[in-house]
Amino acid sequence: MDQYSTDPMDVAADDDAAIQRIGARDSLLLSARLRTSDGVDMTVRVRNLSSGGLMAEYAQPIALGMPVRVELRGIGAIDGRIAWTAEGRIGIAFDREIDPMAARKPVAKRSTTISRPVRRAV
Repeated sequence: MDQYSTDPMDVAADDDAAIQRIGARDSLLLSARLRTSDGVDMTVRVRNLSSGGLMAEYAQPIALGMPVRVELRGIGAIDGRIAWTAEGRIGIAFDREIDPMAARKPVAKRSTTISRPVRRAV
């Protein structure tokens, strides 16, 4: 009896889209804001990120191909679509490539200005 995997991470070598998706992915744990075209706005946990997309934890049902916008730290808003869903995870294919290393850069801290009294010569 043949068994077929429905796991999106298990790809056939002859599938062009899968070969492109295999590209360098950074494993990480990062929060991002996800907005769907049907009005859902929530925080998700990004588990891996590449120049062409990401995998995130998302427990709600969501339609394949649905347009989404993801706000990523260090990158900003990026539009994409739902490429796959599987057991609490989703894959998002971006509409344009990003620099995934920008999401790893530390967030700049605000500089604090200390007010000092001005001394006047007498």
